[in-house]
Amino acid sequence: MSEEPIIVFKDCSIFQTDNLVLSNVSFNLNPGEFIYLIGKVGSGKTSLIKTINAQIPLRKGEAMVVGFDLTKLKRKQVPYLRRKLGIVFQDFQLLTDRSVEANLEFVLRSTGWKDKKIIRKRINEVLEKTELSYKSFKMPHQLSGGEKQRVVIARALLNDPEIILADEPTGNLDPETSEEIIRTLMDISKAGRAVIMATHNYTLVKKFTSRTLKCENGKISEVDHGEEFDFTGMMEE
Repeated sequence: MSEEPIIVFKDCSIFQTDNLVLSNVSFNLNPGEFIYLIGKVGSGKTSLIKTINAQIPLRKGEAMVVGFDLTKLKRKQVPYLRRKLGIVFQDFQLLTDRSVEANLEFVLRSTGWKDKKIIRKRINEVLEKTELSYKSFKMPHQLSGGEKQRVVIARALLNDPEIILADEPTGNLDPETSEEIIRTLMDISKAGRAVIMATHNYTLVKKFTSRTLKCENGKISEVDHGEEFDFTGMMEE
């Protein structure tokens, strides 16, 4: 039985302030699908992610994200859209003055969770999924880069989102740790959540192949992994 796509973009123009960065953007994302978003700095990857989570308004085209029409989205609806999205940043954005568990509890309480037992249960569930159960009492400065990123992924999973948006999640990590993060995100995808991962780490893209969208010259196109894709000229400085 086929499921409806949870993201549909049709002939969309993506702006960053008043600059058009991508035009004629059309793609679908299905539940449980893992998509790479590749391209140079300034090619529109982050602007597209910010459009999906309504940080940047959609000015032209048609787009549905987890049942919300981006062209008709009212400000009061934005928090409800974002609760269905989990965001993974490159720079972690953890609260440095509290433990891993307290970081996660802060997010749950700020999104309306109140019952202590239910909060503790949910935190334990996401820490188990990200293999961090034994690190719950640690402070962020006591964690490695990979562990911090797994805390960020755990945080993104707290409200049981339908989509994870990961913007350069391996940008500050060594190759071995980057592979661990990719495997974690792919496991999340296999469990039924869709994942969009913006990256310029083409070694990972080639090693862990999945559907890939390329931002280049103001357009988005799908990469055919059946052919030898030429990454030359796509690498970051």
